[in-house]
Amino acid sequence: MNFSDFGLSAALTRAIQEQGYDTPTPVQAQAIPAILAGGDVMAAAQTGTGKTAGFTLPLLERLMAEPPKGGRRTVRALILTPTRELAAQVQQSVHTYGKHLPLKSATIYGGVGMNPQIQTLRRGVDILVATPGRLLDHLRQGNADLSRVETLILDEADRMLDMGFIHDIRQIIRTLPEQRQTLLFSATFSSEIRKLAGGMLKTPTQIEVAARNTAAERVEQRVHPVSRGDKRAVLSHLISDGNWRQVLVFTRTKHGADRLVKQLDEDGLSAVAIHGNKTQAARGRALRQFKQGSVRILVATDIAARGIDIDHLPHVVNFELPNVPEDYVHRIGRTGRAGREGVAVSLVCVDENKLLHGIEKLLGNRIESQVVEGFEPDPSERPQPIFKKPGARRRPGGHRHNDNKSERPKHARSRKPRPAGGNRKRRPSASARPSRKS
Repeated sequence: MNFSDFGLSAALTRAIQEQGYDTPTPVQAQAIPAILAGGDVMAAAQTGTGKTAGFTLPLLERLMAEPPKGGRRTVRALILTPTRELAAQVQQSVHTYGKHLPLKSATIYGGVGMNPQIQTLRRGVDILVATPGRLLDHLRQGNADLSRVETLILDEADRMLDMGFIHDIRQIIRTLPEQRQTLLFSATFSSEIRKLAGGMLKTPTQIEVAARNTAAERVEQRVHPVSRGDKRAVLSHLISDGNWRQVLVFTRTKHGADRLVKQLDEDGLSAVAIHGNKTQAARGRALRQFKQGSVRILVATDIAARGIDIDHLPHVVNFELPNVPEDYVHRIGRTGRAGREGVAVSLVCVDENKLLHGIEKLLGNRIESQVVEGFEPDPSERPQPIFKKPGARRRPGGHRHNDNKSERPKHARSRKPRPAGGNRKRRPSASARPSRKS
């Protein structure tokens, strides 16, 4: 099958050819005709399979085929994503394939000022790519009108559930027309996702081009058992000895990411961090430097697992294993994309053996284990506890520390609920209070 078989317009076909593509990926081959038919779609595909173009191309085609109602330009398609990086990636796809079309698109997300976004919304857009929290802020202030949305797309729906966006999503959906096309795309389909889809989609076409939670076939996976204190030294050794020029490294926490960047710089390896404490400008700058090759190593938390799209990324390293096994699949999915080969390395100390077993159980196979010569793990080390959930460590005062704080809905960042009856101390009864005479 070729893209020409879909009957796409000349403008879209031209944009596809300019990108050097002629054959659709499996998810594109199934999703494009299903979306063009106008029905709801529920699609699962592993990362790097081209699912973004799988919904962007038919969306653009449908918008051009059906003229807007009324003379004023309003939002006709809404694409919700969990993170700023993914929103920017989707917007880039819309821009790339819609470059020869008269459609306007925009992105809105947190971490930047609202005024430029307000002006953009007032001028009018056809396609809006947004993170749920910031979009809800605009809706509450009356800046956005979604009453004419014809297509709703939820991208990386499982990640949005993990980040606590379900309530925001439901509030947003209540502002949309009931008669619309709804598309749900995700790397995995959990029971929670299927429950969500059941309340939103009407007799959807289901597409699943890869088994649930499977790693890309072209990714070579390796585990290096190491001592707890040797991880940084092993990482520096692997990068220097192997002459790795572009490496994406994952840590559990943003503080750990900053600390590792400082240590790698001390080893003479240029590195930069990207995580939720960074401003959007800093995150964008770090990603550009990494893509352009001016820095060799990008150290990231899981906020970047779904939003980084680099065609030729050769190496991904799990400096620390994720606490959620599914996140391992998303992390290593940053390499081996678009049919290219990649290498995913995990540095595993004794604390993480249970996490490794959970990942191997999810994948259904053992990951090859190799001890790095000169860095043999200490057999006397005993496991130490690690946090159960990434970013779930409590701060003093009972607040939770979360890497995605700028993306999460406000209700998920609120204070700890008061106990029943309020927080006022109950006075003792009169009989229990000491007498003035005493």
